[in-house]
Amino acid sequence: MSTHIDAEIGEIAETVLLPGDPLRAKWIAETFLENPFCYNEVRGMYGYTGTYKGKRVSVQGSGMGIPSAMIYYHELINDYGVKNMIRVGSAGSYQIDVKIRDIVLAMAASTTSGINNSRFINADYSPTANFELFMKAATFAKENNIPIKAGNVLSSDEFYEDDPNAYKQWAEFGVLCVEMEASGLYTVAARYNVKALAILTISDSLVTGERTSSLERESSFRQMIEIALGVL
Repeated sequence: MSTHIDAEIGEIAETVLLPGDPLRAKWIAETFLENPFCYNEVRGMYGYTGTYKGKRVSVQGSGMGIPSAMIYYHELINDYGVKNMIRVGSAGSYQIDVKIRDIVLAMAASTTSGINNSRFINADYSPTANFELFMKAATFAKENNIPIKAGNVLSSDEFYEDDPNAYKQWAEFGVLCVEMEASGLYTVAARYNVKALAILTISDSLVTGERTSSLERESSFRQMIEIALGVL
């Protein structure tokens, strides 16, 4: 048993889906999994295990931002032996052709966070997705006629920035969208030699100002979840 997860050993599957929102974790478990049971309610950060087409899978909320999420990533790997970690989250578009409800596979995750500054002094570490999970997700999407985009994303430490145009510099260098956890996920996964992938649904656009509602972000991103479970 870990500090922030109240599950018994063996209650968490080797593959875990990781939404930031604990209510999205609840929705995923109740909508997609067979016989789900709740193994964690500590701090309201729900975690569930069930089966999907006969295979065990867990869903664990991780909170907003890299510091919160890395606690759960670390404990899932080191205390519960998780091997495959798939973030399923929302993101804000940086590009005119990345539209509301588009799905983005994060090949790499740039960041404004200082999480790796103490690890790599005077150097930039580039956290990337696991190639095997990435290819499985891309193949599943193609076979099921689900359009995707793939590329570099930004994991930001700030949701509200002072300069509303700051995103444009990232956009000029091809960054597709912004979210808040993928870089931390890819870093922890690389450190402990497990597989990780971030699958994102565009919930709003910094280019056009469009946005989805909180209810839509919680429960309507079905295709993203189908891809994540298709990786199984």
